[in-house]
Amino acid sequence: MRLSLLSCLTYAPLRAFRNVTAAIILLTSPAFAETTVLALGDSLTAGYGLPQDQGFVPQLQAWLAARGADVKIVNAGVSGDTTAGGLSRTDWSLTPDVQAVIVNLGGNDMLRGIDPATSRANLDAILAKVQAKGVPVLLVSLRAPGNYGADFKASFDAMYPDLAAKYGAVLADNYFFPVINQQTRLLDPEYMQADGIHPNAKGVAKILDALGPKVQEMLARISG
Repeated sequence: MRLSLLSCLTYAPLRAFRNVTAAIILLTSPAFAETTVLALGDSLTAGYGLPQDQGFVPQLQAWLAARGADVKIVNAGVSGDTTAGGLSRTDWSLTPDVQAVIVNLGGNDMLRGIDPATSRANLDAILAKVQAKGVPVLLVSLRAPGNYGADFKASFDAMYPDLAAKYGAVLADNYFFPVINQQTRLLDPEYMQADGIHPNAKGVAKILDALGPKVQEMLARISG
């Protein structure tokens, strides 16, 4: 698997050098370029609490490379970010080289008790911007626990399939499902960090066994 400039840079330097990067991309022959995927998300995407090579993005890139895909994933994950934060970063994150987008946001909205109608509106705006760019998108969904109340849970859970249908996005249903203990119906400590919120490296690998094929489905939609 080749390492590239964008693969090695963190998201903050990418923001600072996005214009330079765009210029470099214009000089790159499309015939030999890697497929560039933007992973827009929060700490689940950023790889919070994990070694640099064990987070979601590096593990996904390795998962795809092992299956013959020449893909470069730009880690646009910011710990603590809400859908509003993701929306504020969408325009400048969609650089000219981006050919597909993974959107994994909403967890921090839920934890903060933000009205699902607000979260839905932000995700809607993000997907509209991606659609305007004309690239395929994978929307990763989450599920609210029952202790948030029936109305909150129903509204939160429904926004992902509703928006995926509206924009023709690939939908990955329930990011955490692979690491839920099917006996207790709770997140399995074997696959979680000590905070009980973020998956450990083993958990990320298990999640990717389910999510990886959805990424492949998205990549298959790239035109040209």
